[in-house]
Amino acid sequence: MKATVIGCSGSFAGPDSSASCYLLEASDTEEPGRTWRILLDLGSGALGALQRHADPLSIDAVLLTHLHADHFFDISGYYVLRKYHPKGAQPPIPVWGPRGTRSRAARAYGLPLDPGMTEEFVFKRLREGATRIGPFTVTARRMDHPVEAYAFRVECGDGVLVYSGDTARCQPLVELARDADVLLAEAAFRDGQQNPPHIHMTGCDAGRVAAEAGVSRLVLTHIPPWHDKQDALREAAGCFDGPVELAAEGSTYEV
Repeated sequence: MKATVIGCSGSFAGPDSSASCYLLEASDTEEPGRTWRILLDLGSGALGALQRHADPLSIDAVLLTHLHADHFFDISGYYVLRKYHPKGAQPPIPVWGPRGTRSRAARAYGLPLDPGMTEEFVFKRLREGATRIGPFTVTARRMDHPVEAYAFRVECGDGVLVYSGDTARCQPLVELARDADVLLAEAAFRDGQQNPPHIHMTGCDAGRVAAEAGVSRLVLTHIPPWHDKQDALREAAGCFDGPVELAAEGSTYEV
């Protein structure tokens, strides 16, 4: 599968990236010429960046790690695109998210809860466990964050990509990331600061998760614009002996 960073800025869109969004693409194993495309998160500003990499109408499913604005808020613009496109209203696609996703999406755009966005999206409650979407198998695990939040392990063929979403360092993330080819891990906090517990990881936290899980490659993401990304890189490299790099809008990975 091919993974493209659509947005990787932490907490809000930054000067060089929109907020969290990752595009995964893979060919159908039974239908030649058919490419499946899923989005992991659709944060603030990401819909604009997505259009530089794929037709938004070609997306097959959206999976939301949690309901903070920097991870889901562009569902509002995506609703407009699918409902009012000149080609006509588009068929609904599935959107997996935590409890309350359907109502939060409606309120975000000022819609009545019924029908809300249910004519554009089929909302599905995200729970721990595996879901099959075309050639992708997506396994969700609950993470350590102030709201209901999940990390995703995406398997396709022999490739494995794990996306932490937002979380403090925790054993469920280590277990989910075991032997992954790529760990896309948030690093919003900095070592040496008085960081509140149960919210985010530092670069070293992400490196420790990668080392314990035995991943092949660590990619740091969700770094707020007020931090120097190189600090996160140095922290992670001090705790993980494998390849470490910074996510950047437009970066691609063959997994």
